[in-house]
Amino acid sequence: MPGTISVIVPALDEAHGIARCLEALAPLRALGHEVVVVDGGSADATRALAAPLADRVLEAPRGRARQMNAGAAAARGDVLLFLHADTRLPPRAERAVLAALAGGAHAWGRFDVAIDSRSPLLALVGFFMSLRSRLTGIATGDQAIFARRDALERAGGFPDIALMEDVAFSARMKRLSRPACLRERVLTSDRRWRRHGTLPTILLMWRLRLAYFLGADPEELARRYAKPG
Repeated sequence: MPGTISVIVPALDEAHGIARCLEALAPLRALGHEVVVVDGGSADATRALAAPLADRVLEAPRGRARQMNAGAAAARGDVLLFLHADTRLPPRAERAVLAALAGGAHAWGRFDVAIDSRSPLLALVGFFMSLRSRLTGIATGDQAIFARRDALERAGGFPDIALMEDVAFSARMKRLSRPACLRERVLTSDRRWRRHGTLPTILLMWRLRLAYFLGADPEELARRYAKPG
C-alpha cells in the first residue's frame, strides 16, 4: 500500500494566490506528506512566496507538462498528486487517494470537481466535467490527477506538449488501469470563466478538444487557448 504523497504544484505568475494554495496544504505536510512547487519562470514573486510554505521550490522550462514531469522526478512520495495553483483539495484528501490506490485495481485517479462560483451554470459545468470524466476515463488537470509513482514512470509521465497534456496523459494511464474516480470534489477557481465569459469558454474548450482529437497541433491549440477569439 502506498504511504506518502507528493503534491506537485506547477506555477507561473501565481503570486496573487500561491500562498493560499500552499497554506491549504499545510495539514498534509504536518502528516509527513510533501509539497513541491515547480515554477515555470514567473516574473512576479511566486517563488519567494512559495519557499517558506513548500518542501521544495524548483524551476523548470515553462509548460505544465514539463513542470509536472520535473516535479515528479524530484519528488520523494510513493504517490504523485498534481494540483493546479488555483485548485483546493477536499478535507482528508490524502485518505481518499491512498485508499483508492491501496487495492491494486487502480494505478491512478482523479477527483470530481466543482467550480468556485455562485453561478448555476458553472455548477452544471462542474457536474458535467465530472460525469464526462467518469464515463470516458479522461481526467483534466483541474481534477487533481494522482498516480502511483511506479505507474507514472511506466507510462512515461506527461507528454511534452503545449496543451491537452492531461488528456494525453489519461490515454497513457488508461493502458495500465481505469482511473479511480473519487466522488470527493476539488474546488477550482472560476477566474478563466469570469475573464472570458462562461459560454465563450465552454465553446472554446469544446472546439479545442475536438481539434485535438482530430489531430491538431497542440502548439496551435495553446495559442488559441491563451488568446481566445
